[in-house]
Amino acid sequence: MSDVSPAPVPSGTPSGTPVGTPVGTAPAAVPAPASSGAARGYAPGRTLPLGVEIVRQLKRRRTLVMFGLLLALPWILVIAFTFGAGSGQPSATLRISDLATEGGLNFAAFALSVSATFLLVVAVALFCGDTVAVEASWSSLRYLLAAPIPRDRLLRQKLIVALGYSAAAVICVPAMALLAGTLAFGWNDVRVPGTGETIAALDMLPRFGVVVAYAMVSQLVVASLAFLLSVGTDAPLGAVGGAVGLVIVSNILQAVEELGVLREFLPTFWNTAWLDALAPQPQYDGMLKGVAVSVTYSVILIAFAFRRFRAKDVVS
Repeated sequence: MSDVSPAPVPSGTPSGTPVGTPVGTAPAAVPAPASSGAARGYAPGRTLPLGVEIVRQLKRRRTLVMFGLLLALPWILVIAFTFGAGSGQPSATLRISDLATEGGLNFAAFALSVSATFLLVVAVALFCGDTVAVEASWSSLRYLLAAPIPRDRLLRQKLIVALGYSAAAVICVPAMALLAGTLAFGWNDVRVPGTGETIAALDMLPRFGVVVAYAMVSQLVVASLAFLLSVGTDAPLGAVGGAVGLVIVSNILQAVEELGVLREFLPTFWNTAWLDALAPQPQYDGMLKGVAVSVTYSVILIAFAFRRFRAKDVVS
């Protein structure tokens, strides 16, 4: 067998150049991987899908307990009215509580009126004030950001889910009350508080939908403040308590008549304006003012929340 030696590589040929490549000819370029710094397959817009966050929040005990309480409230009220029937005569000026047993819609309006002032406030503050602060208290917030999930996207996804649960909380009370009231007291025409005039139930049903929508909008200030406080603290109860405290202080100032027209800028001043929609001749001026005040406060508070979170040093 003949001993064949490889052809000598000409001097000046770069290392790694295939044998046979003419001297002075550059080798074929090898495509380089993208140098964007992102891992292969990473897409910021696909991190933390809404479905994942919805399921995460749904499995939490506070969500189940709160919705259980909200859904049980109408039935508790039905039992209270059933066992307390005949204990007194309605006054000359009919209150909404005097008409609660007149039918399903009357009962739903009463349930919404008694829950909107505190119970729904607590529910909305809990869903929006707990969403970010609890991640910090569990020391999981920095791991979410290291996933990496962009900060604005993380905050937006949590805000959408929190507002969704808040809206569901506001809706479930009158919806369950309408079912409970209809089963317990029947489907009757609606009697108007104050005058006692009667309006056909089918004519009142669209107005009642407007009332529920307005109740959701009126809770936006509570939701936005709780969310802002949640971004700035790792104590969930502090964020929830701060938002509830705002409602308490606003209600106190609302009773100070010396404030005059300044009271109209309080976040809770127009909360009961939805009663005007149940009048024989509905009035929506107060509701429009309430929407303007609530949305304005909410936009400002949410903008501050995003600005605060962008600059926050997340260490927990």
